[in-house]
Amino acid sequence: MTDTAPDYRDTVFLPKTDFPMKAGLAAKEPEILARWGKLGLYDRLREQRQGRERFILHDGPPYANGDIHMGHAMNKVLKDIIVRSQSLLGKDAPYVPGWDCHGLPIEWKVEEAYRAKKLNKDEVPVAQFRAECRAYAEKWVAVQRAQFERLGVMGDWADPYLTMKFDAEAAIVGELLKFAESGQLYRGAKPVMWSPVEKTALAEAEVEYEEVVSTQIDVAFEIVDAPNAPELVGAHAVIWTTTPWTIPVNQALSYGPEIEYVLLSEGDRRFLIAESLIDTFYFRVFASRHPGEGRDPLTPLGERGLVDPGLRRDDDGDAAGRGATLWRGKGAQLEGATARHPMHALGGFFAKPRPFLPGDFVTTDAGTGLVHMSPDHGEDDFLLCKQYGLDPVFAVDGAGMYRADWAWLGGQGSVINKKFVSADGPICADLRAAGALLAASDDFAHSYPHSWRSKAKVIFRATPQWFIPMDREQSPSRSREGLGEGVSADAALAVTSPPPTPPASGRGDNGATLREIALDSIARTRWVPARAENRIRAMVEGRPDWVISRQRAWGVPIALYVNRATGEYLNDAHVNARILAAFKEAGADAWFAADHQALLGADHNLADYEVINDILDVWFDSGSTHAFVIEARYGEGTRANLYLEGSDQHRGWFQSSLLESSGTRGRAPYDAVLTHGFALDQTGRKMSKSLGNVVDPLKIIQESGADILRMWVASTDYFDDVKIGKEVLSTASDAYRKLRNTFRYLLGALDGFTDAEKVPVREMPELERYVLHRLGMIDVELKAAAEGYEFNRYLRLLTDFAQEDLSAFFFDIRKDSLYCDAPTDIKRRSYRTVLDILFHALVRYAAPILCFTAEEVWQVRFPSEDGSVHYLEWPELPALPGDDAASTEWSDVRALRVQVTEAIEPLRREKRIRSSLEAEVTVPEALLSPAALAELFIVAKVTEGDGITVTPSDYHKCGRCWRLLPEVTDDGALCDRCAEVVQPGVVA
Repeated sequence: MTDTAPDYRDTVFLPKTDFPMKAGLAAKEPEILARWGKLGLYDRLREQRQGRERFILHDGPPYANGDIHMGHAMNKVLKDIIVRSQSLLGKDAPYVPGWDCHGLPIEWKVEEAYRAKKLNKDEVPVAQFRAECRAYAEKWVAVQRAQFERLGVMGDWADPYLTMKFDAEAAIVGELLKFAESGQLYRGAKPVMWSPVEKTALAEAEVEYEEVVSTQIDVAFEIVDAPNAPELVGAHAVIWTTTPWTIPVNQALSYGPEIEYVLLSEGDRRFLIAESLIDTFYFRVFASRHPGEGRDPLTPLGERGLVDPGLRRDDDGDAAGRGATLWRGKGAQLEGATARHPMHALGGFFAKPRPFLPGDFVTTDAGTGLVHMSPDHGEDDFLLCKQYGLDPVFAVDGAGMYRADWAWLGGQGSVINKKFVSADGPICADLRAAGALLAASDDFAHSYPHSWRSKAKVIFRATPQWFIPMDREQSPSRSREGLGEGVSADAALAVTSPPPTPPASGRGDNGATLREIALDSIARTRWVPARAENRIRAMVEGRPDWVISRQRAWGVPIALYVNRATGEYLNDAHVNARILAAFKEAGADAWFAADHQALLGADHNLADYEVINDILDVWFDSGSTHAFVIEARYGEGTRANLYLEGSDQHRGWFQSSLLESSGTRGRAPYDAVLTHGFALDQTGRKMSKSLGNVVDPLKIIQESGADILRMWVASTDYFDDVKIGKEVLSTASDAYRKLRNTFRYLLGALDGFTDAEKVPVREMPELERYVLHRLGMIDVELKAAAEGYEFNRYLRLLTDFAQEDLSAFFFDIRKDSLYCDAPTDIKRRSYRTVLDILFHALVRYAAPILCFTAEEVWQVRFPSEDGSVHYLEWPELPALPGDDAASTEWSDVRALRVQVTEAIEPLRREKRIRSSLEAEVTVPEALLSPAALAELFIVAKVTEGDGITVTPSDYHKCGRCWRLLPEVTDDGALCDRCAEVVQPGVVA
């Protein structure tokens, strides 16, 4: 085109829009949030959807302490995407956010404040302490609520549920009383996980496992009687343990009936151990005598110069010399044998003979093949000892100290203190002085439970606690067990665990156990992903009775009265009704300030009853939320369509809710459960402040906007653990920009579009009908992905369609028609009609994920004070005629287009042509007409020939549309189409 050629730029119909390419989400999103608040978006949507099919996603309550982290953000965004997508599908999808407000984390924080002031929490009136806990929770509820709203989470923020609201506390105690009324509670002394630092029992879900290094010791118990093997009398049975602090509470030794044991000698002493563990036993013993020596059991002792002549075996496995095998036999021969405690000289408890008991849990994986039994501090120990009449003695108190009257180490501890239990500590020192310590070393590495709040070690400790039994048939008439106030340790031994599992007697509240009902409910629930079912099933199959009591102050009390004479809790409907009324009026605080005689009424004397002040496990609180959130708002018997939380909640909220509802309603409180993974750093490590790898969602929102974070959540394979970091977020940002650009193009291309311009589908060119066909296919897949909660697939479908089908194909091809055809041209009108259909579909599809951007897009095109994209429902696409372009082999055409584009590229790089418009192409098979193919390939000419070849065109370029066409007589002249369009009256 020469310098004097006419300038036709003003005659080209370029897209026009005020929608900016630069999103500015961090500044724009708060404005949109404020508009939604003013509009009352959530409430108005509830009004619009009234009477529609309801979809309830029940919010698992986060804990009200501290700013939200990436796990919170991922969880809440995923919930919001699902709720918004269900609303888009035309359902009434309410979302009631909630908070877990009771329990140890909040109490611990308040206690920390007391400790900083050198005050003792136990000296503070309980009402004052609970008020401070409530204020702490209220503070963080307000902080987190604002942070969740900033993520774009739409819900009933004006009326969330809080477990500390009076109505909630009343409902929680009401659920507890349902268990009490049906005989599904008992008070028993069993070992539970106990935190000596926090001085309370813990549930499995409140425990995390960390690698530690413990002290391991080998201790000799002298055998005093062995009726089936008299040769063993005077010998020493050797036990190995990594919890030396349990030796002062030892009551028995356990053996494996089928294990082969041998009696070996060292000098004038003889030791009984499992034959297969001789080598490892020798290494531990000699390592303690020869510090610094290696302990690799693969290296023969003799080769390392550590063999004592009295501890040697010959080549066939028998001990040699003075160490010859003195006796060999099955563990069953130890039946009836007894040993004496190493500290037997202290008398009393320690002077009692320690029986040998058969244990099917005894293995030869490690140790000596003999296990010391302490029913106070182990589940296996408790059950086996209980079977033989040996009960807990409660020697270790709540702080991990031996009680003051204990004959050995009384008043000393703590048992989790490394120095106290070390090889040089008082326990080992006393055992060494008694000649019973054969080996001790502080080097045993293993996994050990810790409180996930205080991070301190926990112990198994037998204490009187309240339990919900897993294997007791439900029956309202079942007798209750209990402990009275001030019961001594000796009296407490009479408390028994629940009876063994009865034979199955069918389903139903009175014919099945809680475990059976829960397992049946699991089978009737949809688990997403499906593999999650196996995980929770295994957990419920193997879980012990539910410990529901805590020895704390902040929470819902176990509002029961226990008869001091019988140990049974009171089960009186009139009393229970008065308790519930008091809780509804004043919340759980009412129990601690109650006139208990008034609650008991005239039929019962308070002097006859112990008032229980233990606090309910917070998992019981959250497990009861379905009662005071779902049923209270939507009707008795209503259950949630979906629960959604992280995979750790199989042992937490998913399970506590399942057990609570199964015990009170005979079914699960949910129809489906979705499990997502955890958010890890970019290298796949767990986020930790100490590692400095925490990715803060609040910072991302502040810098990039919530929609970028939402885009990332939807893009992940969230059924597994996911990674996030700068690189990952950069990928999400790039995908966002491309989608935003698609919307910007649609808004610009549709400038001025009205219904009068629309073209019926049957009159459209094949390309338009093909794109609508593709849209219909994507629509079906998107709906299936939304209903299957597969938003990774959903987003990929959406972005791939926008990039590959639209931007790189449809928009690219039709930009010539949009820019240069006359406004009245059927092809241009058809294109804009399809763009309008695409706009209405894509903005809806994107709205659940990009809730802010979709609203911005909608308001740019359809500005309205009271309108919102989130009122819209799933798009209704136009029906395609039976002979639509879908029957054409468009996939072949598109594949050929890709090949042609690749063939053109070398000429561009060599600067033989500047654009594909200057190319002439030969293709082996003309799938469409040459003119149609030229338009699709965006080239000057297409001919049919051998293979794909590309040459520069000799045609001249149109000065307006820049196409090279045969009718253009000179560069800069107009083609026939453009000449017609620029006539006066055609171009506005």
